[in-house]
Amino acid sequence: MEYKKFGDDYIIRMNRGEELLTDLQEVCEKEKITLGSVQGIGALGEITIGVFDRKQFKYFTETYKGDFEIASCMGDISTKEGKNYLHIHIVIGNVHEGRIYAGHLSKGIISLTGEFIIHKINGIVEREYSEEVGLNLYKFEK
Repeated sequence: MEYKKFGDDYIIRMNRGEELLTDLQEVCEKEKITLGSVQGIGALGEITIGVFDRKQFKYFTETYKGDFEIASCMGDISTKEGKNYLHIHIVIGNVHEGRIYAGHLSKGIISLTGEFIIHKINGIVEREYSEEVGLNLYKFEK
């Protein structure tokens, strides 16, 4: 992975075999990014995505292998208990095979390349677990 900073934006190129979330986390830690947004495109060979079941309060995940284009990848960066917290959603597809999948990203292995942009926002927004919905929600000081 390589990246370059332009103002509050980071342009990132991920390489074959790298794990998408690990690379994003590495940039956030190195650059002390505690709040921001993420967007990207590229190609994945293995991906684990999920959906949150609102009745059971847990994620159900599936892993897919093959040739997938990232049609959309976006999310946010915040903190939980003072550490970086990435919340990323993704849409992938292989039109040749007629397969399209979308969900909360748990793992993504780059098959060719990945091109991502992190926009840094100066500040900190912490997350806190909500018993009501079963998710880590933004917590704003009053």
